[in-house]
Amino acid sequence: MNTGDESAFEILYYRHKDWLFRMAYRITTNEQLAQDILQDTFCYFLGKFPNFELRCEFRTFLYPVVRNISLNHLKKSRRMIGGDEGDSYISSIHAPEVNQAHHQDFTVMIGNLSQDHREILLLRFVDGMTLPEIAKLVAIPEGTAKSRLHHALAALRSKATSYAVK
Repeated sequence: MNTGDESAFEILYYRHKDWLFRMAYRITTNEQLAQDILQDTFCYFLGKFPNFELRCEFRTFLYPVVRNISLNHLKKSRRMIGGDEGDSYISSIHAPEVNQAHHQDFTVMIGNLSQDHREILLLRFVDGMTLPEIAKLVAIPEGTAKSRLHHALAALRSKATSYAVK
């Protein structure tokens, strides 16, 4: 790798490392694992040099990589824990906890959504992405992204109603 590649890689790393860490943390809910995934993702990206040619937005390129590496790390964790204990660990993973008390109900509600629904909600409302951007990023048709968002919001409304009744 030449000096130009090194400086370009460094710029990309510092520009996107926080975003990539947040994505990995959302999937794994484990800070240490998210750090490992950050490193593995940039090692994967580094392997693409010196002939790397970006044909899409950089985050569109990175998201499937961080998602797949995160899921692979979770599978490895399951194998290392093993058996029923591993199954219960994987199924117990929810959205990251928020320390502020007024967000706890919401955290519980989104933590009970499926991975697909939680992913679409967070990309849309936390990262501020549009549905076409989300569809491209997650590699699904735009109609599927709309449908997942609709179902996720309906599930949240249903849960919010049940919380209000209590």
